[in-house]
Amino acid sequence: MVIYWTHLGLCAYPHALQVQYALHRHCVRTGQNALLLAEHPPVITLGYRRQRDHLRVDPTFLAERGIALVETERGGGATYHGPGQLIAYPLFSSLLRRLGVRRLMAGLEDVMCRVCRLSGAPAERRAGLPGAWVGEKKIGAVGIAVRRGASLHGCALNVNLDLLPFSYIIPCGLANVEVTSLQQETGRGIVMAAVESYFRQEFAAVFAAVLQEMPHEWCGAERETCSGALDYP
Repeated sequence: MVIYWTHLGLCAYPHALQVQYALHRHCVRTGQNALLLAEHPPVITLGYRRQRDHLRVDPTFLAERGIALVETERGGGATYHGPGQLIAYPLFSSLLRRLGVRRLMAGLEDVMCRVCRLSGAPAERRAGLPGAWVGEKKIGAVGIAVRRGASLHGCALNVNLDLLPFSYIIPCGLANVEVTSLQQETGRGIVMAAVESYFRQEFAAVFAAVLQEMPHEWCGAERETCSGALDYP
């Protein structure tokens, strides 16, 4: 099985969504599978239930601090994305048919946990609580949607980002949960490029696939709308 991947760099959430939709159309049409990696400028996203009661502050407060607020179609509650967080969007078509939604979700959690352990943080999955966890602290979130037999959205791993904005929400609807990062758990600087390399390695292992760089024409026009997308090292 081949999964075609690309990295958008630091890309505004709405632009990344445009790229996702372009890749989703391609994967639905061809049966192929793709992986989109990115970082986002500060943004809080709400799952399809639009649970604004999961916001602890009002939208004006967020706007004054340069944090966007976006409603999405994925599952899950409110979450925060910002620079220093690795975002992974699997656009799976034939692979989703093989795995099913539950195994896809579990696979994403496994990838994040493996990456954490390789980086020095003992992360595990927890029964009944989606994501990746270091003890009682959440280090990775997961939430997907399925449209026309292919997946959208995915997971977010906290690498070296500012954790303060998580206090502005009830993360994933869990009121008393502390959010952490690889940098906080290890007590040392964590290089995003190294984490990304681990992520691609473990993603291929968990999903028993070979990762190949994505042909630019799959989402070229949409990709070029992303800030920094063509300059990411």
